[in-house]
Amino acid sequence: MNVIDAIKNRHSYRGKYKNISVPRKDLQMIMDAGLEAPSGCNKQTTSLICVDDPEILKKITGVIEPPVAQTAPALICVLTQRICAYRDKCYSVQDYSAAIENMLLAIVALGYQSCWYEGHITDEDRICDKIASILNVPDDYDLVCILPVGIAEDEPTIPKKKDFSERCWFNSFK
Repeated sequence: MNVIDAIKNRHSYRGKYKNISVPRKDLQMIMDAGLEAPSGCNKQTTSLICVDDPEILKKITGVIEPPVAQTAPALICVLTQRICAYRDKCYSVQDYSAAIENMLLAIVALGYQSCWYEGHITDEDRICDKIASILNVPDDYDLVCILPVGIAEDEPTIPKKKDFSERCWFNSFK
């Protein structure tokens, strides 16, 4: 699949996943795609933990309320370090966002589905801290996102996008 097709076919999938494991070579390709993302001042603030062990997956999904990704055969947990990059500026949010988008595109290109779960786990109830504890994440890292990875059980629904002319212009706003 070329990159334009992957972009057009990538949608958030919140359904159930087939009970088929994701080969480690595919998971590594997905994570490699994430690590290839640009990083502000090359600080490389994004790190990743892939979970494909059913027992650990069960522990993680057990702390997510309301439940999501319960049937995913793999989860990629996205970590960041808030490192000052340039003139007291930190680009960790941009770094991990670029890494996540690269991984989402790789996931689709390899025939899987996923969803970017960030707000759900970083809200006031701090599910992210519970997941970080399960995974022994050091205190100087923040777990900011989980990406379930698997083969969709259902056909992904495609949201309607606004027309190009409503969001894009040349040479001036409207």
